Amino acid sequence: MSATEPQAAPATDAPIRTDMVIVGAGPTGLFAVFEAGLLGLRCHLVDNLDKPGGQCIELYPDKPIYDIPAIPRCTGEELTNNLLEQARPFHPEFHLSQQAESLTRLEDGHWRLVTSAGTVLEAPVIVIAAGAGSFVPRRLPLPGVAPFEGRSLHYAVRKMEHFRGKHLLVAGGGDSALDWLLSLQPIAASTALVHRRDEFRAAPDSVEKMRALVAESATSLHFGQITELHGTDGQLEGVTLKKTSGGEERIACDTVLAFFGLKMELGPLASWGLNLERNLITVDTEAFETSQPGIFAIGDIATYPGKLKLILSGFHEAALMCQKAHKYCRPDQKLVFRYTTSSTELHKRLGVAD
Repeated sequence: MSATEPQAAPATDAPIRTDMVIVGAGPTGLFAVFEAGLLGLRCHLVDNLDKPGGQCIELYPDKPIYDIPAIPRCTGEELTNNLLEQARPFHPEFHLSQQAESLTRLEDGHWRLVTSAGTVLEAPVIVIAAGAGSFVPRRLPLPGVAPFEGRSLHYAVRKMEHFRGKHLLVAGGGDSALDWLLSLQPIAASTALVHRRDEFRAAPDSVEKMRALVAESATSLHFGQITELHGTDGQLEGVTLKKTSGGEERIACDTVLAFFGLKMELGPLASWGLNLERNLITVDTEAFETSQPGIFAIGDIATYPGKLKLILSGFHEAALMCQKAHKYCRPDQKLVFRYTTSSTELHKRLGVAD
């Protein structure tokens, strides 16, 4: 597994039991994996996005960040890759393109978290590192879309096989739209891309590959905006496009993938019984624990007197949080504080021992 290829958790119907479930795979959540790993704790991460990195990846992957200690300058993508590499010895497992939905307390005091994909995770510790909330996709802004959503209109790809043999229309002009067009084109019956103009925000290499497919008539390219969906009982038959050049066009398709960007929402977290202050979670400053024992909040979503919304603050919060989390995960084990510079045991866990 390379730093840019996080390990996905295996599909299973049985509850997945671990030490710590981290909601949010941004920089703070990724660094929490490292700190937990040093203490011998296993982590699973849940994130609404289809890749780790949070705001760093979605909002400024190429913009420079200047306030990471000992790193004078790095991009959001570089920071994410470095954090993934740092966490790699501890084998974190990722549940991506899934939203953390319900949370219930079990009889043994542990927590059960269920995601939007039906994944069930059980752990003594839940860590909310969700930034300012969950990134959720912007929906197609048309009346009557609800019956199609989740059936033939999708805002994310969870299983590529779902699109095999489909007549697929991809809407959008960013990296997600073009990446999935290129990935699904070989297995779909047909593909088309619609964007409001002939300018794309995606990586130049992806744009070049898309245009090559268009030139080969392996996919079609349309400029305009979707104004109407056609179909019955949740199954699409086509869409009407208001063309940028004027007039309308009907495009036949049985599946639409729409990528119109993301917005921030607190989502189901608001119903978890936590103390909220202006959509932020109130925590103590000793261990960043919430009003619910065993549930912690770190990073931008946590609030306390003197809080600074900086990545380095999130790293500090993750380190202290793990000290308290260890007591929940290993109540019969004494925690001995060790330094990575001198501890043989930590060197073994990091895979750097001679």
